[in-house]
Amino acid sequence: MIRGWSAPLALVGRSALETAAGFGRYGQFVAAAVRSLPATSIWARPLVIQMARLGVASLPIALFIAAFTGIVLALQASYTFTGAIPLYFVGVLVEKTMILELGPVLTGLALAGRVGANIAAELGTMKVTEQIDALETLAYDPIAYLVVPRVLAGVIMFPAVVAFANAMGIAAGWITAINLLDLSTPEFVRGLRLFFDPYDIEFSLIKATSFGFAVTATGSYFGFHTMGGAEAVGRSTTQAVVVGSMLILVLDAFWAVTLL
Repeated sequence: MIRGWSAPLALVGRSALETAAGFGRYGQFVAAAVRSLPATSIWARPLVIQMARLGVASLPIALFIAAFTGIVLALQASYTFTGAIPLYFVGVLVEKTMILELGPVLTGLALAGRVGANIAAELGTMKVTEQIDALETLAYDPIAYLVVPRVLAGVIMFPAVVAFANAMGIAAGWITAINLLDLSTPEFVRGLRLFFDPYDIEFSLIKATSFGFAVTATGSYFGFHTMGGAEAVGRSTTQAVVVGSMLILVLDAFWAVTLL
């Protein structure tokens, strides 16, 4: 029986072991999904459906967030510069900040809540109602049918959604600049072009692709490993959103260190 000062150490040790075991199970799950990729006859048709559900249906919320982000960026940039820096630098700040950081990250976090939660809840419900077990009984690969199309849809559609969000944020910043600030369209465009680098777009889409994989794979993992009833489904959904959001922030820092 552990008593006294050794109890906290035992708790830390158990937590570390459980975390390591969780990473191992997650790795095995991803490896199983990779092994299921050759089964195109199983996941090809669901892929189109998932692309529409995960990507096209997510555009309104992504564009809404991006629009107000662009508005705020333009207003805060003009407030920060206050005569010390030429006002056309508003275009620089809006373009760089939207493409490099806020566009992909805010969109990723929003979709972690929408997409990650949806996948975890859907697959979790299928797990506790034994629908996944029924697929296995019928000799149908449940990972190829349920996981692969969702993960591929996230990898394909997240960059597309982020690209639209980036464009919307810049457009909103431009409209704000010419209507609420003492800035003309040529001046705003001058700021956009001043430090523009095509690599910025590539960097943004690389981040978006990794976010799409992290969100969909995490949601699928927690949904697939749901044990229990309705309460377990809710717990898996919460874990998917929290872990997916954390992975987005970790990947954001990782790509900044490795690619910039």
